[in-house]
Amino acid sequence: MNDTALLVIVDAANVVGSVPDGWWRDRRGAAERLRDHLAARGLPGRSGPVEIVLVVEGAARGVDSVPGVRVAAAPGSGDDEMVALVAGAGDRPVLVVTADRELRRRVTSLGAEVTGPRTVRHAGPAGGSSPSRASDEPGIRRRVNE
Repeated sequence: MNDTALLVIVDAANVVGSVPDGWWRDRRGAAERLRDHLAARGLPGRSGPVEIVLVVEGAARGVDSVPGVRVAAAPGSGDDEMVALVAGAGDRPVLVVTADRELRRRVTSLGAEVTGPRTVRHAGPAGGSSPSRASDEPGIRRRVNE
């Protein structure tokens, strides 16, 4: 992917855990369903090139990448892996999808934008919600690096 494409880093554990649908019985299967959802729908509301990276950890490791979604298996903490991906992105625009407040703080301090799980979790094939200038989580504002 080119260096100007929006890098979208998805916190698989946080997004999967945002809906109580039995994901805890099959964490890997839940991560695969999220991966397939992202591959089919991308990031609604964004035009131009997008690179999606789904970060998995723990029992969800072993999920394969598919066209449109690269899967990064964290060797330890998923949060640390996402922070490393943001830090390594250079001048690329980065959007991190998570509701984890501490992770949000860590990645925004590096210049990333953040949005909540609803951005990717409930998006329909024709659009759905998109990241806004303010986070979609109450009480949390994000820094936009422009």
